Amino acid sequence: MPQSLVDLCLSVAQRAKAASVELATVSTAAKNAWLLASADALLANADAIAEANRRDVAAAPGFGLNAASIDRLTFTPARIRAAADGLRQVAALPDPVGEVREGGTRPNGLQVLKVGVPLGVIFFLYESRPNVTVDAGGLCVKSGNAVILRGGKEAAHTNALLTELLRAELPKFGLPADAVQAVPTADRDAVGHLLKLNEFIDLTIPRGGESLIRRVTAEATMPVLKHFQGNCHVFVDAAADLDMAVRVIVNSKCQRPGTCNAAESVLVHAAVAEEFLPKLGAALADAGVEVRGDAETCRRIPAAKAATDADFAAEFLDLIVSVAVVSDLPAAVAHIARYGSKHTEAIVTRDLAAARRFVAAVDAAAVMVNASTRFNDGFELGPGAEIGISTDKFHARGPCGLRELTTYKYVVTGDGHIRM
Repeated sequence: MPQSLVDLCLSVAQRAKAASVELATVSTAAKNAWLLASADALLANADAIAEANRRDVAAAPGFGLNAASIDRLTFTPARIRAAADGLRQVAALPDPVGEVREGGTRPNGLQVLKVGVPLGVIFFLYESRPNVTVDAGGLCVKSGNAVILRGGKEAAHTNALLTELLRAELPKFGLPADAVQAVPTADRDAVGHLLKLNEFIDLTIPRGGESLIRRVTAEATMPVLKHFQGNCHVFVDAAADLDMAVRVIVNSKCQRPGTCNAAESVLVHAAVAEEFLPKLGAALADAGVEVRGDAETCRRIPAAKAATDADFAAEFLDLIVSVAVVSDLPAAVAHIARYGSKHTEAIVTRDLAAARRFVAAVDAAAVMVNASTRFNDGFELGPGAEIGISTDKFHARGPCGLRELTTYKYVVTGDGHIRM
């Protein structure tokens, strides 16, 4: 008799829970050996991965993917090598499981330690970037968590093969094969069933479009760590080095426009708008970027289109940017508070006091001073590979790497102590 969808989801969650219990006691050496072997497996199967990815890319226009989305989907040989390197870098990172974060001996002789432990089972939903399958699998296992992966349908063939390669290496090092699972059906209702299984799933992480994240947040019975949209701003202050500002904006927008840390909006102090906007317009035109601006921007950049309120709130994920002129720094902060997504905000200025005011006033997971928004990334900021960039405030914010995929417990050791 065919297994019902409800039973199928329950089986996946139960097996993940059992795997998480076993994984919590696995040695760091075994986890690192698996990571290194998995990196080798990716390279050994690069041709097969590329062929699976070609099938996904060929089908992408049928799913309505734009050029930036297809770029995210494409798993080039260089990106396969980067994914393998990412696993090796995770292997080289300190293991947060068992890490003593605080501790000492109380006056009565009790030893009290705060020790890092895994979260348990993570249900991870994500968009069409195949490297995320590798990153998520590696990070979750290294941090002692079992993971249930639900990738986008656009990358179905690539993700299936990548998951198979990761799973195949687990038993070789004494790790449970169900530490990494993919949801074994394309049925969208499976997500809803899994979101009800808080008895077995400890955390859900949605990484995708706004509609997905809102659905998961509404339906989940377990905590949700949101990787929300990235409407990132660059504010050009009155004291900005204007040539630097052009470089920072073009890099923030164009280096990889389809990523969540790409700039979507530019704010220009009125004191420098007359001089700066023509320079910016020329540089963006050379980079193939469409400008949607307010009245002042359209006056200074004739090629710009009139921006709507929706444009200032948009995450374009494409070579499009909104531009507005603001009266001063507080007006820039107010604009960001209204339209921003608490992801990444940047200021370009030579005024230290202005930089400090901006950093203190803006509510975001990362604030950049004279630097591209593209630096809000686990590898660039230091923690290494990340499962996403959290725009939440609890329990983690910004790039979520190994440490953010753990919690802690108190371990108290006595010598027959009793409380009087």
